Amino acid sequence: MLAPALLLATLTATPSEAELKAQLARFAPTEIRADVSALPSSERAALVALLHAAKRLDALFLAQVWPGNPQLLLDLAQDQTPLGKARLHFFILNKGPWNRLANDAPFLPGLPQKPAEAGFYPSDAKAEIDQLIKTASGPRKDEVTSFYTVARRDPAGALVFIPYSEAYAGQLSLITADLREAAKATQSATLKAFLEARARAFETNAYRESDLAWMALDGAIEPTIGPYEVYEDGWFNLKAAFEAFLCITDAGETQRLQSLSAQLQDLEDRLPIDPAYRNPKLGATAPIKVVNEIFSAGDGNHGVQTAAYDLPNDEAITREKGTKRVMLKNVQDAKFKTVLAPIAKQVLSAAAQQRVSFDAFFTHILMHELMHGLGPHEVRAGATPGTKTVREALGPSYGVLEEAKADISGLWALQQLVDKGVLPKDLGRTMYTTFLASAFRTLRFGLNEAHGKGQALQLNYLLDKGAFKVTAGCHFEVDDAKVVAGVRDLTHDLMTLQAEGNAAKAQALLSTLGVIRPDTQCALDKLAKIPVDIEPRFVTAEALLRE
Repeated sequence: MLAPALLLATLTATPSEAELKAQLARFAPTEIRADVSALPSSERAALVALLHAAKRLDALFLAQVWPGNPQLLLDLAQDQTPLGKARLHFFILNKGPWNRLANDAPFLPGLPQKPAEAGFYPSDAKAEIDQLIKTASGPRKDEVTSFYTVARRDPAGALVFIPYSEAYAGQLSLITADLREAAKATQSATLKAFLEARARAFETNAYRESDLAWMALDGAIEPTIGPYEVYEDGWFNLKAAFEAFLCITDAGETQRLQSLSAQLQDLEDRLPIDPAYRNPKLGATAPIKVVNEIFSAGDGNHGVQTAAYDLPNDEAITREKGTKRVMLKNVQDAKFKTVLAPIAKQVLSAAAQQRVSFDAFFTHILMHELMHGLGPHEVRAGATPGTKTVREALGPSYGVLEEAKADISGLWALQQLVDKGVLPKDLGRTMYTTFLASAFRTLRFGLNEAHGKGQALQLNYLLDKGAFKVTAGCHFEVDDAKVVAGVRDLTHDLMTLQAEGNAAKAQALLSTLGVIRPDTQCALDKLAKIPVDIEPRFVTAEALLRE
């Protein structure tokens, strides 16, 4: 492969400036604002320091996506022609030279397909690492499967696993200094505790203390910063990528939704799976935070924007303490108005269009995040149940199956809560149709992306069950008589597959259902002029940095 600087010398005029701008137009520039007027000067100072930390984290994430990214970014920035500026813009949007909405196809000539090993492994080491995952034990197993190590070859060619604290020491030292500056500024005890603990984690590679401190945050500022999601690791879904979200807590909405946490054990106890696959006791902590985003970076800001997240991903913490669900309300509102509402007018029948609501969209996203914490997290079948996580057993299929499971079981859970009277009856009228419309929003993310492929699986399954149906003109609608059973059955099938840890069965399911069928493509073709997602303009963050 050519080095980035040499690569640019080979670039031709394709794709053209017009073609790149057409791709950029798929993301609607959207101002992202949050009210910080009530924050005292101490918290505003802490936010500014956190903004500096988050901005630095972007460079770190670029290197995780592909080691050639940092130099390629510098080279692209030197081209001040209209075409060069369009290429730079699209590179920043995708965090690399691959179009995330086109199955990661390169948009700069001369580049290969996006490397599945990213910046985490040597390109020739897949079989060797796969064998280590299967056979290693003790400390060796821990370093191989850790979220927080990268694989490299030593001078003799042997595989070594280097902690993030060493592999990214230069960048992390600057971010750590920013976190400690923010910790000194804030008057919030829980924020100070988290920032100091996370700074230590960046130095020691031990994240448990700071993950627990993050779950305990209770102030106006809600920051998430660190290595979390594993989707960039296309080989094993093991290595965590760095991301940042800086948000302001919406106390009223948080209080309204927090009551749903009390329902989780009851939902777990009634999951439509073999009782042996249920968790008799969930982790005690399941906080829900509704926030308005100020800034995002790294894995938290590329291509399609995150609307909510459920962390931490460490299964040991999940078993003991549960997880925290964070809902980005201003981002969700922007997505609904800019993308989902226009999509519904194109893909739903006229009658179905009247059954789409923001409340159903917002509440289902919440239940999606809540349901990540329910169901099997360890393989429960076989001779030695509980000795392997679902993540380890399913390998590359894990991310897609987990997103699909959270989606469909979230819909199942909403029906349970409507039936109990915990949620209003009106939600039962709108949630399935809103979910159906949102399926087309998610499919446009691409089948290379976990949410997109997982959505294709769900849509095809429910169409096969008759829960969804196609009417004239490639319009879709819900069959009220069949949808409840269809959702229940798919929840059962996906969670049972996870409990069995059957990787071959997972791959077969995705091969059959994780595709775009003709009727679906017909509907998607009508959406060409509708943005796929938003491109945030962080106006509140910019104002804070100017102060």
